[in-house]
Amino acid sequence: MSSTQSLKTPSPEENGVVGQKNQQYLRTPLLSGNDVEAKRQEIADYFNATWHRYDGLFETLSDDRAYFQKAIPLRHPLIFYFGHTATFFVNKLVLAGLIDHRVNSQFESMFAIGVDEMSWDDLDEAHYAWPTVQEVRSYRSQVNALINHLIKTTPLSLPITWESPWWTIMMGIEHEHIHLETSSVLIRQQNIDWVQPHADWAPCQDTGEAPLNETVEIPAGKVEVGKEYDDVYYGWDNEYGNHESDVKGFKASRYLVTNQAFLEFVKAGGYQEQRFWPEEGLEWLKYAKAEYPSYWIQADEGFKLRLMTEVVSMPWDWPAEVNYHEAKAYCNWLAKETGEQVRLPTEDEWYRIYDHAGVKELEQGEICQANLHLDHAASSCPVNRYAHGDLYDVVGNVWQWTETAIYPFEQFKVHPFYDDFTMPTFDGRHNIFKGGSWISCGNESRRSARYAFRKHFFQHAGFRYVIAEELEEQVGSNYETDKLLSEYAEFHYGDSYLDVPNFPKALADIAIAAMGDQPMGRALDIGCAVGRSSFALAKEFDHVTGIDFSARLINLGVQLQRQGVIRYSIVDEGELALYKERRLTDFSDQATAEKIEFMQGDACNLKEHYKGYDLVLAANLIDRLYQPSLFLETIHERMNVGGILMITSPYTWLEEHTDKENWVGGRKVDGENVTTLDGLKAMLAPHFDLEQGPIAVPFVIRETSRKFQHTLSEASLWRYRG
Repeated sequence: MSSTQSLKTPSPEENGVVGQKNQQYLRTPLLSGNDVEAKRQEIADYFNATWHRYDGLFETLSDDRAYFQKAIPLRHPLIFYFGHTATFFVNKLVLAGLIDHRVNSQFESMFAIGVDEMSWDDLDEAHYAWPTVQEVRSYRSQVNALINHLIKTTPLSLPITWESPWWTIMMGIEHEHIHLETSSVLIRQQNIDWVQPHADWAPCQDTGEAPLNETVEIPAGKVEVGKEYDDVYYGWDNEYGNHESDVKGFKASRYLVTNQAFLEFVKAGGYQEQRFWPEEGLEWLKYAKAEYPSYWIQADEGFKLRLMTEVVSMPWDWPAEVNYHEAKAYCNWLAKETGEQVRLPTEDEWYRIYDHAGVKELEQGEICQANLHLDHAASSCPVNRYAHGDLYDVVGNVWQWTETAIYPFEQFKVHPFYDDFTMPTFDGRHNIFKGGSWISCGNESRRSARYAFRKHFFQHAGFRYVIAEELEEQVGSNYETDKLLSEYAEFHYGDSYLDVPNFPKALADIAIAAMGDQPMGRALDIGCAVGRSSFALAKEFDHVTGIDFSARLINLGVQLQRQGVIRYSIVDEGELALYKERRLTDFSDQATAEKIEFMQGDACNLKEHYKGYDLVLAANLIDRLYQPSLFLETIHERMNVGGILMITSPYTWLEEHTDKENWVGGRKVDGENVTTLDGLKAMLAPHFDLEQGPIAVPFVIRETSRKFQHTLSEASLWRYRG
């Protein structure tokens, strides 16, 4: 192991800028302007500066073994990341139609897909015949020349929009910034004997006594975030749309939590006290057997700190770099110590801190007044170095964990050239961190940036704490991917296809019209599936009961009712997917939704208390019941006299659902044809009169973007005469 370096304590006259490089790394450019050629040159400069910086990062590797031996088992070796960003460029340029041939198809397959560290024990055991470092370096040179040629020759019109082929060039540059940071983390986790100090990657040399943390009052305020799709700066898909919230007042720690403060948690046995660790964190702790932060090294003379290319004496006034689980456990411990409600901030609270501190976006030509964008040193620095209003390090130094699982804003949509950038993280298990670290460049350094990682993930990340009210239940952000549920969601709440109106709503409209001037007190939507008809009926009825045999289906309706949003993916073609979001406000309101009671139940064996209904809607139900007569011959017991029973069905009788002897129709009886309508008349005649129908009501079920099921359902309406 290389020798340990000592950090110096700055003298007062140095005034907090010791070791500052005083140079500006190019910022992400505006996508608008009036001078096309000047913009072309600006993007060329930005691309080449980023490319050169990424190449330079790998110069910190002193031994080729560092490229091929995994730094951690959960990720590819560094040779993958060395080639990956160039491959990403090529693959996206092909998609955009900017090039029609590949540079190296073998590399562009091998280096295409990284490892998503979904769990701390998701070991990637695949073995690859990686190319040599020189082969990858040569490949990167070829790709660099190709992109420079494209920047010089590709027609450019301003502003650059999502639809512009130039968007993929910007995407590639910003993607390389992401991997500049993630590769630096892997280098920091690599064998110290295989890395070397480098003049361009010199860490901060300053340390001193850690300041005593205290809290700052953050007043209540409104948060408005989300980018317009014509925003003049590049952004990733999760930044677009809109989100507003009213944030209550709270207190925020003035400083990021320091190594010194975190040491108190370690000394207090925080890693051994299970009560401080929520369930997922406890599982990680048991697996990792951690006793202190990952970058700390215990030596005879005390703790040291692993930086990217060297080990130094512990700088106690630098921020503690931990994962979410460790940050959360610290907050729980501090809450016990102080008797206050201590936790991590939410994303919205971080925006309130940002706005309260008066932080300004970083622009071209300005040295960053934060440890951000590689303007200063290649490491963290003391937490009391960069003041932002009455707080410090609101941005920069290290990323700051939040309590918020990443979710899409309203009006979110994926970019067709990178549809899996954020989508895999909408699972409720990837938490947002904000503010950027010392190496966060380009898009990463902006207020709007939204990056999220699994809670066990190690990055250049730390935290500040807040004293605030307990968190409210957060809206789930996961997208339903189950094929059946997704098809039902699209059928009930999605787009209309082939000019056929929404079927569940159309049925509700027919039923409501049939009620005329009758009282509309209670309605039963039996076989409600995911509930669209129930929401439509609730606009007119005082109470609606939605019942389905499948709890899986009902839960989607319940989610929409309670959380106001559902998200699901549907097949585009093959393994490609489209992602949809539907909100309650698109077709209803919360007051209407609260009139619905969704319940699981069996139409052939309903519980006694389901009665007193003025309307019963049984949509596409009877040909899926195991014994439809049990429903048809008893449903009158659930209804008020004069009530309407509406039955719809395509009469698709199948023995996998209903034994043939129990079919209502669609079969021969004593040699004669019996239709389902004949069977319905026979079963319902003792209590009902046919009021209206049969009516053909079409519906379309979408399977893929080019395959649809077009079906006619037959509707009949029956009045209960008592």
